[in-house]
Amino acid sequence: RCPHPATTAGQTDGALMKLQLYVLTLFLGIVLAVHLAMNGAVGAALNNPRVANALFWIIGAVMAAIIGVTGWQAGALGGLRNVHPLLLAAGAIGACLVFGIAWLIPQIGAGPVMLGLLAGQILGGMAMSHYGWLGSPVQPVSPVNVVGAMVMVAGVLLATRR
Repeated sequence: RCPHPATTAGQTDGALMKLQLYVLTLFLGIVLAVHLAMNGAVGAALNNPRVANALFWIIGAVMAAIIGVTGWQAGALGGLRNVHPLLLAAGAIGACLVFGIAWLIPQIGAGPVMLGLLAGQILGGMAMSHYGWLGSPVQPVSPVNVVGAMVMVAGVLLATRR
């Protein structure tokens, strides 16, 4: 039996869109690795990762303001009163995260840092999806997912072994 053409076309469009989102995610992961390595290089050149981190955040704040202003709409901050104050700590967490990474890269190298970050992101992402934390759709972790995560962590250990 042939599926309805509209259903097949809609499913194909949805799958293509999802593929494009995964490709964008992969690209952003590459950009993140380059960005963090750049920050580490500046920290090493200045012999002060704290100053390098501060410079990156100042430049980032200016860029974020430019991006925000270009998409500004009246009442854009109206929903801010509905945001739990703890969620706004993400800015401070990000600054500490980038500082830590900028300090780590000259210590142990970009490869081991990125692989360790990837392992942590996968484990953290699995937990957030499993419990539906921070607005993530619930996606229960299966035994196969646990085995996959264990293989990935073992891969990180092998890839960073000296």
